[in-house]
Amino acid sequence: ASRALVLLVVLLAVVSAGCEAGVSEATLPSCREGGGREACSTEEESQEGRVDAAHHSQSQPGAQAPPDDSEMAQEWDYLDLGHIRATLIRQEDTILFNLIERAQFKRNLPVYQPGAAFLQGTGIGECYTKHLLGETEAIHAKARRYTSPDEKPFTPKDKLPAPVLPGLEIPENMKYLQSIDVNINHKIYDMYVGTIVPWICKEGDDGQFGSAAVCDILTLQAISKRIHYGTFVAESKFRSQPEEYTKLIKAGDKDGIMKLLTNAKVEELVIKRVQKKATAYGQEITDDSALIGPAVPEEELSNYKVNPTLMGKLYHDIIIPLTKDVE
Repeated sequence: ASRALVLLVVLLAVVSAGCEAGVSEATLPSCREGGGREACSTEEESQEGRVDAAHHSQSQPGAQAPPDDSEMAQEWDYLDLGHIRATLIRQEDTILFNLIERAQFKRNLPVYQPGAAFLQGTGIGECYTKHLLGETEAIHAKARRYTSPDEKPFTPKDKLPAPVLPGLEIPENMKYLQSIDVNINHKIYDMYVGTIVPWICKEGDDGQFGSAAVCDILTLQAISKRIHYGTFVAESKFRSQPEEYTKLIKAGDKDGIMKLLTNAKVEELVIKRVQKKATAYGQEITDDSALIGPAVPEEELSNYKVNPTLMGKLYHDIIIPLTKDVE
């Protein structure tokens, strides 16, 4: 009996050691509970995630050596047309969902007013949305968010902290894009507060100032990223017609450049797609909901969380024109 007990103890020790040696990050779920979208492993995971995963696998016994930095950098090609299209379509979803979240609260004008009554005694002199936006961007700056050409802060860069993380390896053919400092966030903010919020929100105050401001920040950042993604779109378009663009650039022909940048047929398709998404995302889904069908009657538009027609107008009047300004 004692010999059997000894054998059992030895067997358990061997199994335990084997389990400890075999457990690695690769065996864990790809999405951590409560981690949000950024915690999920997807086909479009960031290069930062690749670097972290490569470092982990390198530390595991018998693991295959990761590719060097230059190889990993080449994998993440922002100028690939398929990647650009997929990114722009995904950004439509992000913008629409954020607008739907903001639309649940009233306009809440005090969050945009410096020295509003609800801020008395807080030491905050600027408007609450701008204050909270600056605090948020200070945190994101440490995570090197604003080292990417399509990520532009609303806060002046000299007021933001330096990144804590080391810089990413950038492909040689894209390095110069980092030096392009086109930032039209002041226009985006003014149009958001003065036009977009009144389009989607009921007038008045509901006291939900904190929640409204948080939704504002998420929406502003999503719209800004979509518009400043024009940096990559412009470079891709230039590479497809270098002679035509070079001639117009040397001549300083801004109108000619804008005409060459414009593809009316594609813009119309984008607007229609956004309206269809707003129709699908903006209604209460039931078993008999018809997501595909004729245009929504005018009298029924008020039943949607966001007006599908106005979402198309948002792209037609604001997002697409500002994107082309960036380009």
